[in-house]
Amino acid sequence: VRWLGQRLCDAGAHLRDFAVMLGMVVLEVLRLAIEPRSIPFKEFSAALYKAGMQALPISALVGFLIGVVLCYLSAMNLRNFGAESLIINILGIGIIRELGPVLVSILVAGRSGSAITAQLGVMRVTEEIDALAAMGVSRYQRLVWPKVMALAIAMPLLVAWTSAAALAGGMVCADLLLDIEWAYFASALPNVVPIQNLYIGLAKGGAFGAAIALIACHFGLRVKPNTESLAANTTASVVTAITAVILLDAVFAMLTRGIGVPLR
Repeated sequence: VRWLGQRLCDAGAHLRDFAVMLGMVVLEVLRLAIEPRSIPFKEFSAALYKAGMQALPISALVGFLIGVVLCYLSAMNLRNFGAESLIINILGIGIIRELGPVLVSILVAGRSGSAITAQLGVMRVTEEIDALAAMGVSRYQRLVWPKVMALAIAMPLLVAWTSAAALAGGMVCADLLLDIEWAYFASALPNVVPIQNLYIGLAKGGAFGAAIALIACHFGLRVKPNTESLAANTTASVVTAITAVILLDAVFAMLTRGIGVPLR
């Protein structure tokens, strides 16, 4: 009973601190809208470059290989029924709407999310955050807000990039296994995958990116001045971010179940 009560109290403390941080970030957004000269462009551009530009190679490689694997496994079953052309439907809907955003979010949570938590944790250990507070600088303005906005902007672009790489891998595999030419694949894709699916995938990317950044900053600011706490919070940040992405994806699936239905 004592252990269960302690876990519930810890969960309540996490929810309280997360709500406080989210509220402060919203207030900072409103304040920066009134005072644009206070926007930390250097921190924002640095976070955008690290989370977006530097993630392009690995996301393209993983997306391409996932597209090849998905096409290969689907082609083996479709060939038995003489429905090889349905590979375009499977790849289009599966990658653009679901697999692309979730795959990129898991990569970003493991790559950028852990880096954000470790960075803030080290700043907590070295008392740099306390120094900012002593100088009257808001940690939410300089440390949290730029990372949240950077990931919210970079994630939709990474989703589009990774989905394109995955479709390219599917095209290559379909051409080799099913003799479906690239030109036919590219021309048939817009007809079987409505444009609403692309909008849903990009919206998922923005929501997932903001959630990953908020969770990473939350655990980074909770690090205590010791290395064990830094390691534990970094691990908890990645696990929580991936879990939150899956839950948000389920919410998106329920809210958009009637949108983007393929045309008959």
